[in-house]
Amino acid sequence: MNLSHVAGAPISWGVCEVPGWGWQMSPERVLAEMAEVGFEAMELGPDGFLPDDGAEAAELLGRYSLRGIGAFLPIVLHRPGELADQGASDAIARLRAVGAEVLVLAASTGEEGYDRRPTLDREGWEILLKNLDLLSLRAADAGITAVLHPHVGTMIEAPPEVERIVEASSIPLCLDTGHLMIGGNDPVDLAGVLGGRVGHVHLKDVDSHLAGRVRAGEVSYSDAVSMGLYRPLGAGDADVSGLVGRLNAGGYEGWYVLEQDTVVKAEPEAGAGPVVDVRASLEFLRGIGDGDGALEARGR
Repeated sequence: MNLSHVAGAPISWGVCEVPGWGWQMSPERVLAEMAEVGFEAMELGPDGFLPDDGAEAAELLGRYSLRGIGAFLPIVLHRPGELADQGASDAIARLRAVGAEVLVLAASTGEEGYDRRPTLDREGWEILLKNLDLLSLRAADAGITAVLHPHVGTMIEAPPEVERIVEASSIPLCLDTGHLMIGGNDPVDLAGVLGGRVGHVHLKDVDSHLAGRVRAGEVSYSDAVSMGLYRPLGAGDADVSGLVGRLNAGGYEGWYVLEQDTVVKAEPEAGAGPVVDVRASLEFLRGIGDGDGALEARGR
């Protein structure tokens, strides 16, 4: 697989928006290691990771020869009167300032973290769907593509919820191999169903036993991540090769973002820590499709 359209993400270095998630590595170290392993593009990470000022953020990315391609925004979509107060406009402006193109929305519960979630009622669904349309239009007016990310511990996680989004909304989806599997979805089958509705991809590999324990409520999501829920690509149970093949066959031309959620306990020594798993995952991706070129990512 040609890696020219594979991007990195700060969460693979343990940088997360959830308070108390773990040791937060500095932007300078994370960006330096991204560049060292060969990334040329990245998602921007949570608020506060990069400078708030768009010009400063762009300058910092340029220092490491990286470009921003998108950002993750957990936002409450199912309650009336909350949407305007949650920074969507700021996120869109931030993306424009660094030349990025994808706003990755997650339907937040309104609570910190991803360990608990309520169930949407009829009114909640109506509000959520209207807000998705509103945000999609707002992003499109700014030249940004909004996508919805089914995500553990959010309002859109399990198969019936994903199916309703597909049927009742026109928003493209972010296919995340890890979160879809943990929620009980089959990412490869879903990619076939969605066709051109796939707007963005997050690549993870997953320990299916731990995923099942999270789904059953035996282990919290955050504890499972600490226990090794996510594995280097090729070392877990997700069919990453199958997903890439299915998307390629369907003409997908978007980004693949390597995203391995991890919890870092303390500052790693040089050359150690999350970068080791990132290197292993990139080597796995390089091996996909060797010999036939069928799974090469396409540039823009």
